[in-house]
Amino acid sequence: MPEHPSGQLTLRTIAMPADANPNGDIFGGWLLAQMDLAGSVLAYDQADGRVATIAIDAMSFLAPVMVGDLVSCYAEIERIGNTSIRVKVETYATRRAEHELIKVTEGMVTYVAIDEDRKPRPVPKG
Repeated sequence: MPEHPSGQLTLRTIAMPADANPNGDIFGGWLLAQMDLAGSVLAYDQADGRVATIAIDAMSFLAPVMVGDLVSCYAEIERIGNTSIRVKVETYATRRAEHELIKVTEGMVTYVAIDEDRKPRPVPKG
């Protein structure tokens, strides 16, 4: 039975040839950047403003992403600290020709709320 995404859909994009290695697989760094962007959507909303990525933990690459795949990132807040927000991000690829949904990565991204001087600030709890 296929796994279903958890969390909120925060990013969708198409993997393009410029993001691939010579074998047609998408670079892990590109995928990691998409996950960081996806997690930052929830972190920004929770922080009610600017956030900075401070850690990416427990990252697992489960399957390759290929050129033409529709990449969808789902995020959910795992923990809110005094100045930090930890977000779980799951990424799925839809193989466009087969319409098959495959979980390709998952990981935890931690953001810190920052002020206009780029200094940590408290995260609103509400």
